[in-house]
Amino acid sequence: MTLVTSSDLPNLSADFEGLLEALRERGVDPRIAVWDDPEVDWVAAGLTIVLTVTDFADRVEEFFDWAESVPKLLNNAQILRWSSDKHSLQDLEQRGMPTIKTTWLEPDRHLSKHQIHTRMPALGDFVVKSSRSSNRHTTGRYTAVDARSRAAAIEHAQNILLKGNAALVQRYVQSIDHRGEISLVYFNGLLSHAVEKEAVLQTEADPGSRPRSRAFTHEVSMEERYLGEDGRAAMHSFVRELTGRDHLLLYCRIDLVENEGKLEVLEVNLMDVTLYLSVVEGALGRFADAIQVRAFF
Repeated sequence: MTLVTSSDLPNLSADFEGLLEALRERGVDPRIAVWDDPEVDWVAAGLTIVLTVTDFADRVEEFFDWAESVPKLLNNAQILRWSSDKHSLQDLEQRGMPTIKTTWLEPDRHLSKHQIHTRMPALGDFVVKSSRSSNRHTTGRYTAVDARSRAAAIEHAQNILLKGNAALVQRYVQSIDHRGEISLVYFNGLLSHAVEKEAVLQTEADPGSRPRSRAFTHEVSMEERYLGEDGRAAMHSFVRELTGRDHLLLYCRIDLVENEGKLEVLEVNLMDVTLYLSVVEGALGRFADAIQVRAFF
């Protein structure tokens, strides 16, 4: 069995520390390989699991050409391609999943600087992010009333569009400042654990601004559990339409926020994703169990 990473993380990210030992204890013989290593025989790699691929967003077609060539890949290559682009949220919203209201700036519209400016909020803080990004910090928080911050937001959006990706503009959800984000983590379709993330995107107008993030074990409320299941149902509905059959997803993370008194889905993550295995007691073991089940399925 092979765990896939990128060249900048040849031993996987810190999130997966201890995973190899846990798998060996379960009778699984894992190895780590870099996805673009020409020396790897992927036909002979056995069950292949994509874990950390921080460079895929800069080499999209090359990465997915590779993924589609791997015989036994989890999660499925077609599903990974779909989920790697945040346009997937539009597909899920059409199936009833509540998502954050978003203004989509599409590269094929060839928007001018002024047109980008007019599509950003006139008041308050807002966020700009790329429709396709790896597990790196690529989201910027800006404030509409500060000229320097607004100019930085426009430049951020332009850079995203120049790379051929859509730029997403969303009002900053103020509840994140005091409640944070909730991440629900599923293994083989079962809810494993949840974390509450204290995440602060400081505004561009704040000199030295940088993201801060800490995660803590979170006890899932019934409302969060129901929304997570609704989100998974929407996702599996689309997967069946996309691939012609349903798939058991090895891992899935659904991020929730409270927005104006109701829960909404911020993101759904099916690849290159932090699973917070070191944050929640027993999570690493449950992930190793999930892999063991698939390895001997």
